Amino acid sequence: MSPLTSPLQDRHLAAGAKLADFGGWSMPIEYAGGGVLAEHVAVRQGVGLFDVSHLGTGTVRGPGAAEFVDSCLTNDLSRIGPGRAQYTFCCVPDGEEQAGGVVDDLIAYLHGSDDVLLVPNAANSAEVLGRLADAAPTGVVVEDRHAEVAVLAVQGPRSLQVLELLGLPGEIGYMSFVRGSGRGGAEVTVCRTGYTGEHGYELLVAADRAEQLWDALLEAGQDLGIRLCGLGARDTLRTEMGYPLHGHELSRDISPVQARAGWAVGWRKPAFWGSEALRAEREAGPARLLWGLRATGRGIPRPGMAVLDEAGRRIGETTSGTFSPTLRTGIGLALLDAAAAVGEGTELVVDVRGRPQTVEVVTPPFVPSHVR
Repeated sequence: MSPLTSPLQDRHLAAGAKLADFGGWSMPIEYAGGGVLAEHVAVRQGVGLFDVSHLGTGTVRGPGAAEFVDSCLTNDLSRIGPGRAQYTFCCVPDGEEQAGGVVDDLIAYLHGSDDVLLVPNAANSAEVLGRLADAAPTGVVVEDRHAEVAVLAVQGPRSLQVLELLGLPGEIGYMSFVRGSGRGGAEVTVCRTGYTGEHGYELLVAADRAEQLWDALLEAGQDLGIRLCGLGARDTLRTEMGYPLHGHELSRDISPVQARAGWAVGWRKPAFWGSEALRAEREAGPARLLWGLRATGRGIPRPGMAVLDEAGRRIGETTSGTFSPTLRTGIGLALLDAAAAVGEGTELVVDVRGRPQTVEVVTPPFVPSHVR
């Protein structure tokens, strides 16, 4: 089956994008005229524009919709009010195989007690929304809005200036969102969220207005050095932050407890999908934990490489790894045995294609975060 395409596919082709299949979507990995390194630096120092329309979008509406979502997903929606967003997990329910494992990580946007917008990952969107639809009580309707909505990300220290030049509201708190319309009149939901560790925004717009918004953002940011960025830079940026990627640091086999993401679990809630399994794992202690690794030599960790202790015993495996454009060295994330004597500054070895590479254990982020 051919991969799905973004409403901005023609814009990507015109800009010389290198496209690849990502979660069943044909998406830009990098653009001509600089590549991943230049795009990464643009976001850290200036501003970058991403198309992330492969992300899912779904609505849960009806009497008690927010209460229903809260009873399913891990985080506690009662901690936030309308106009706020929350990172959360859809976990495998108790009673199913791999209970407590992560079906997906997603953002919940709370419009009100009867209206929640969910943005899951591309490959998992159908399952998340399907599970919610199957569990929804009478009167609560779950709808997949993916075909109707495009998602653009404006990320970097100059992102606010771009929005202001376009007439869009940008002076909002982290994990907040507002509706607005800039020059051209297209209604946009402006969210102070992102996946880069920089001050930035994700913009939700009707799919048939995506090209108009894309062009307007590029025009507004021209004098600010705005650069088109693909998913390659998105990956190096998120790895520098230690942000998890589903299928790497989170999966049905990797729980929020193992991924050190228990802060996104409402432990005081009476119930949510996978609550019994997660509480039991938290009480007993996980068998493995996520750590950051920083190379002390020239090798670059990649996913799926063995991690060894000083005695040569295998104590874990890398889940992500890349060259850090900011630090100019290799970095990675790894799940390591909790029983191993590992802590900040511990020296370990990664088997990089048969060659031992010394790494230092660190607690992410690898570089400072500027999201707030």
